[in-house]
Amino acid sequence: MGCCVSTRSKSTCSSRSNGERVSPSCLEVGFCGQKRATRRTFSDHVISLHHLPSLPSRIFANGKSRGSCIFTQQGRKGINQDAMIVWEDFMSEDMTFCGVFDGHGPHGHLVARKVRDTLPLKLLSFLHSGESKRNGSGKGCFKGNIKPDSGESENDCSAEDKLNSTWREALMKAYKAMDKELRSHPNLDCFCSGSTAVTIIKQGSNLFMASIGDSRAIMGSKDSNDSMVAVQLTVDLKPDLPREAERIKRCKGRVFALQDEPEVPRVWLPFDDAPGLAMARAFGDFCLKEYGVISIPEFSHRQLTDRDQFIVIASDGVWDVLSNEEVVEIVSSSPTRASAARTVVNSAAREWKLKYPTSRMDDCAVVCLFLDGKMDSESDYDEQGFSSATIQSNHSGNPIESDDGQKSEPCLQRNFTVRSSEEDETNGAVPVDVEDATSYADDQNWSGLEGVTRVNSLVQLPRFSEERPNS
Repeated sequence: MGCCVSTRSKSTCSSRSNGERVSPSCLEVGFCGQKRATRRTFSDHVISLHHLPSLPSRIFANGKSRGSCIFTQQGRKGINQDAMIVWEDFMSEDMTFCGVFDGHGPHGHLVARKVRDTLPLKLLSFLHSGESKRNGSGKGCFKGNIKPDSGESENDCSAEDKLNSTWREALMKAYKAMDKELRSHPNLDCFCSGSTAVTIIKQGSNLFMASIGDSRAIMGSKDSNDSMVAVQLTVDLKPDLPREAERIKRCKGRVFALQDEPEVPRVWLPFDDAPGLAMARAFGDFCLKEYGVISIPEFSHRQLTDRDQFIVIASDGVWDVLSNEEVVEIVSSSPTRASAARTVVNSAAREWKLKYPTSRMDDCAVVCLFLDGKMDSESDYDEQGFSSATIQSNHSGNPIESDDGQKSEPCLQRNFTVRSSEEDETNGAVPVDVEDATSYADDQNWSGLEGVTRVNSLVQLPRFSEERPNS
């Protein structure tokens, strides 16, 4: 059931004599048809899921890396079901994989963590498989930017088309394989549990994006007047998007909102007012997979320019209370780059308290990726507010073991009681609380930029279970 990546046996960072940093060999993967003694290949070594937390260029807990920072905070709905990742030197030194995964349902936290750990490995596997086939047929090698061979005719696909095709195919296959593994997982019940996913691969000046669910990615960019503007990179795949609703209804699923929350369209079984899923695409949620909910991601590609500054990926706990423009402003004005993600979460927490004082705040997870690859000179976590008071860890300081036996990110300690306003102020916490993969240019006005989901992603579980189909 596991997915593994083959690389060299070394897993530590090294440096050249001139001081230039060499990415960990466990992350360097060469996809070239030529045999070279120094080329690292997939057959050199195998890295399993158990080794992932030790990879030096991969972060999944509150903190920062060379060019990014990430932060998550538990809401008031129970265990934190959000997961996040930044994996630098993903396949080469100029490639970064980052993503946010928002779980829902009884086992949503386990689903989100499983996807966080497994999906990148499946993507690597399919990229390697695809390029091995191309190399076997005498075609060029994959080094991130695909260049046409000199002998290609003018009628052949352009370099950009080939690049798009390679990444689209790999991402589509990785998402499909991920959902298939969840369906057959022996210890993880995904029948009424699932997760969103927003994944972005930055490779040189290219961005490749794939997303399902209602988490979102935006970009902060400078306009002609050097003013910061927000650019939405992904679409919130809500059930009321015209194409989503059409597909769900064609599969006999139902889409409607409850009377007490008319702004939240949901997906329902044809024969039961359950589960009421507040998104049209997700990993897991197999009780609805026959009724129009799919795990096929929306894929897009974007060429970066010098005006593009940073990318923010966040779960809907942030977007429910902050607009794209507000998040860009918060990141731009953050005291340090290393504290940008935490600042966004704290801002969202304050907005939950002000706008919806009687609602339970949702979990928030934020990834900030700075496109110039630079961070602040400060490395002291105390300066950025990261301390043992804000994250939960074991005595060794390592991430806690999750319920499914995998390493999980630290999370806020909770006693599930309502804190006083003084405690909230002190801790900076908040109160209660397709079948086709076509472009959605026509649906941009339906993407719910200011949409608010102040309730659970699922309303209730169906009256039957997968274990007892005849009951």
